[in-house]
Amino acid sequence: MDVASLITVSIILLLLATGVALITRRLRVPYVTGLVLAGLPITELLSRRIGLDPILVLNLFLPILVFEAGINTDIRRLRSTFKPIALLAGPGAVFSSAIIAVLLKLWLGLAWIPALFIGVILANTDTVSMIAVFKEIPVPSRLSTIVEGETLFNDAAALVSFNLILQVYSTGSLTFLEGVQQLLFISLGGCLVGLVLGYLSIPIFDRLDDPLSSLLLTVAVALGTFQVGQFIGVSGAVAVVVAGLIFGNLGLGNTSASSRITLLSFWEYASFTVNTFIFLLIGVEINLVTLWRTLPAILLAVLAYQAGRVITVYPLLGMVRLFDRPIPVRWQHLLFLGNIKGSLSMALALSLPTTLSGRESLIALVFGCVLLSLVGQGLSLPWLVKRLNLSKFSEAQQQVEQLQAQLITAKAAQDELDTLLKTGVLPKAVYEEMRSAYQVQIASAEKALRELYNRRRPDEYDTKSGEYKKLDAIRRRLLLAEKAALNEAIRKRILLEEIARGRLQKIDEQLLKLEDD
Repeated sequence: MDVASLITVSIILLLLATGVALITRRLRVPYVTGLVLAGLPITELLSRRIGLDPILVLNLFLPILVFEAGINTDIRRLRSTFKPIALLAGPGAVFSSAIIAVLLKLWLGLAWIPALFIGVILANTDTVSMIAVFKEIPVPSRLSTIVEGETLFNDAAALVSFNLILQVYSTGSLTFLEGVQQLLFISLGGCLVGLVLGYLSIPIFDRLDDPLSSLLLTVAVALGTFQVGQFIGVSGAVAVVVAGLIFGNLGLGNTSASSRITLLSFWEYASFTVNTFIFLLIGVEINLVTLWRTLPAILLAVLAYQAGRVITVYPLLGMVRLFDRPIPVRWQHLLFLGNIKGSLSMALALSLPTTLSGRESLIALVFGCVLLSLVGQGLSLPWLVKRLNLSKFSEAQQQVEQLQAQLITAKAAQDELDTLLKTGVLPKAVYEEMRSAYQVQIASAEKALRELYNRRRPDEYDTKSGEYKKLDAIRRRLLLAEKAALNEAIRKRILLEEIARGRLQKIDEQLLKLEDD
């Protein structure tokens, strides 16, 4: 496709996406589901066929999406929910892939290699639709973090598993020991590449005063880290995840408010644009005639991946209560029923080896599953969140959040005023006048919050009303800070491990008593 045609097609897609945004907002349906449905008739309207290029998705779109998720992930909150995330994205993904592969081999008569390929592809979850719903309907932050964290690491796990099966198909054999060695090399190697490049980029980032130059550096880190990982032979996706987490939690901490807003706004826009094109092109790729012919096999595949999900989600998350705060059953229902497929599943299907027997049928099978998932589960997701009563927030909680917003914004403005005074941009008289105005807002918010928190004692907390969940969230952060300090003291041999371990156990007991936020 020449440049002129590419620009024409891009304009058509952007106008279509704008129309979809208006319609879906009016009809209150998920934006991504609307994009897929709108993409279905595009092929008939255009003179030349366009489609989803797996090389473009894996080398450009995926690093952008993963890096954006990484820089927006609070590593402290991720650490506090890491156990359920690790279970879902690690053993959960492997077990689910195996269950799907076995069921597809039994039901559809697939050979083992094609069944394993489809198992890995359909075990991957795409939570873009879920996160979009969470932005409109508030859910407990721990649940949102689990969903975001799972998809962050699940994409990397799917790519690693897919490459291992590809190696088995290419070489014809791979022993269990070799498989484990390869898995560790690809995963840990990806972590190492992400750590090195992430940390090396921070000193350069700190020396760049221009927000636009800083923005270019972040793009280079996101795309470059993926390519370096692929070149070395480790997981580029894992590397980008780690680099994004380091950059978002360490690199952005020392930047000015304006630079931080510029960077985060750019990455939010980049992610939104990439998702828009991906989901439109998913609709373009799906052939309704082929879909109808393979519908019975598609329905069996949907049953297979839902069976894989239910057999892994409930037992694994049920085990969490043995070593961490339990995951409510209603949350488990959402994690099971919100098991939506998306762009990476499509890209991996298109990346299947051209010599693989029945490749076209396998691609049609995956495309059909993605369409049914996005339309069926995507449309029912807002109703499901409300039905499970996950979005109930008391008036007291809303009041607390409004006061916290006032407190956070006023303090951020004061920090920016301090910077302007130090750099000589603002005269001291003007600085003092503006700072005192913000101090009034801070004082009033602090007084109101203190009254709300002191209305009842913490041990009289009403779990049904959820009035003090915000306070529990603050206590959790403080306890996690204590825990991190103790672990650091043990590592540096400042404290005897015996004494510190006793204190750590008490902190863990306190954490388990706190309500989910």
